[in-house]
Amino acid sequence: MALHLSADGLAPAAAKPQKYLFGPVADFLMLGGSAFLILPVLFLVPLQYEGPVAATMVVVAYLVNYPHFAHSYQIFYRNFGRKVAGDGYDRSLQIRYIFAGIAVPLIMVGFFAYGAATADTRLLGYATNAMFFFVGWHYVKQGYGMLMVDAVLKRKFFDDRDKKVLLFNSYAVWILAWLQTNTAVTQGKYYGLDYYTFAAPAWIADIALLSATASTAAAVLMLVNRWRRNGGALPYNGIVAYVASLYLWILIARINPLWLLVVPALHSLQYLAVVWRYQTNVERDGHDAARYPEPKILSFLGPLYRLRVLGFIVGGGALGYLGFWLIPFVLTALIPYDRQVLGSSLFFFIVLIFINVHHYFLDNVMWRRGNPEVSKYLFR
Repeated sequence: MALHLSADGLAPAAAKPQKYLFGPVADFLMLGGSAFLILPVLFLVPLQYEGPVAATMVVVAYLVNYPHFAHSYQIFYRNFGRKVAGDGYDRSLQIRYIFAGIAVPLIMVGFFAYGAATADTRLLGYATNAMFFFVGWHYVKQGYGMLMVDAVLKRKFFDDRDKKVLLFNSYAVWILAWLQTNTAVTQGKYYGLDYYTFAAPAWIADIALLSATASTAAAVLMLVNRWRRNGGALPYNGIVAYVASLYLWILIARINPLWLLVVPALHSLQYLAVVWRYQTNVERDGHDAARYPEPKILSFLGPLYRLRVLGFIVGGGALGYLGFWLIPFVLTALIPYDRQVLGSSLFFFIVLIFINVHHYFLDNVMWRRGNPEVSKYLFR
């Protein structure tokens, strides 16, 4: 799940004077502010209501998560032939598109096919730990990317030294959080399969804690200095996104069982804020974007570009349902495997890990400096 947005690579002159993705309140809530409102409330939920709240959160998470994953596929594979051919993309970006769009899924398909065919539960279980590794990386890079986007929109830029401080802190917090789940060799269950954590040496965990603490202090000091240089102003919604992503969604994710269910939805909502804005600008660029749709009964939706954005969102929901439910259901029904060893949810397990890990590689290509589509449509 990584939004490697490299808005930081855009020159200030290239950023148009737009302050928000959707508005001050919407940006605050979607980029991460809602996390600060929801987390305290979860501690007040009476024990007898935790079950219904948990069930509700699972449903909400899926409703938001499905489009969030699907949109990355919709954008990445749009005009994919042109991207593979390098038409309008530099050589480095072309190679990245080929690797993430073709090589990575083939490698993962081979991995899971071998693991399932040999009924190697330990090998498949390690894929779960790998997913948690990439998910954490994805979360912190997305938080950093959101801060850079808001900095461009607010025209409150960070210099190269500031960005290095922020990035180092992102990685330090991410590594600390991942090591916290790998302090001993333990076995857990994920969709019916066992997965395993590692026994990281205590001295490595201590170094990670020291690094995360020091880099957090350095980041706070840098932001204070930047606030002074900017005359008492900062891209506050971006900072909220950065703090929520690193600390609330990664470092203390296990502080409350209900919080673990809420975090994926909030992360996905953060992603959707950018994707929906991006897609809106893409559709506005169409030659007939301002025309009203036919038949007239659809005119209440406004110009044609809004109808197309709605179609993109609905398509994302349908594609998410197809990927997370229909495809694994059909595979389970059609492909025989050792259910006694691998359980009854093998293909749901495989698809969930496949999409989560592949999503990181897709975003790492799409939302980076040098991608002409990002610079053209995200900051309009």
